[in-house]
Amino acid sequence: MTDFTVCSWRAWVPGLCIADDRLINPAEIGLPECVPKLLQRRLSPLAKAVFNVAEPCLEEEKALPVVFSSAHGEICKSLVMLQTIQAGQELSPTAFSLSVHNAIAGLFSIAFNISQEITVIAPGQEGIAPAFIEALGILQEGADQVLIILYDEPIADFYPVAPFNLNTSSPCALGLKIALTGNGQPLKLCRTNQSREDGEHPVQLLALIRFFLSEDRLLSLGNKGHCWTWQKN
Repeated sequence: MTDFTVCSWRAWVPGLCIADDRLINPAEIGLPECVPKLLQRRLSPLAKAVFNVAEPCLEEEKALPVVFSSAHGEICKSLVMLQTIQAGQELSPTAFSLSVHNAIAGLFSIAFNISQEITVIAPGQEGIAPAFIEALGILQEGADQVLIILYDEPIADFYPVAPFNLNTSSPCALGLKIALTGNGQPLKLCRTNQSREDGEHPVQLLALIRFFLSEDRLLSLGNKGHCWTWQKN
């Protein structure tokens, strides 16, 4: 069991009809002013969501370690490239560089001038827990705070969804700054012996956002024999 504090968080979830200042309305916001114009043209809707949830958590403390976690990253860009190859056309080197799993993290480090360590996780069936485990490890090694960014986008119909509940209806992202102590929402994270099938990263991400917005004290999420519980203190 590990205790920590969520110092601040922001979420980008189109269609979630809840009045809360921590929910960003995509229709009412552009990109943070620090993002160079040349870089803005390279940002996908998913990258824009990530930038918008991260910027309020950074504030003036831009020297934070960052943990990115996404089931598939910019998988739709990869599909477009495959279709380009199938059509016998040449691939764009820029398109390829922006399709890899850590592309958004790279663009983020440029835009926000991040010089601290950045970790990018593809958690598979483990869901959102590995991002917290990684961030807590960084805190235990001496960092004062860590920024966690969880994000995913809808999977194209080309890819099979069964037998796992993988999908989300729109690009969604959650940025949360955590510390071992301090002001904010105290939480405990512990592993349990429950047997659960809660879907993969995109589905668990939405469950975590709803947990933060609710009065619920416990959230348990798991897959394939691995289960974790978040408890508000």
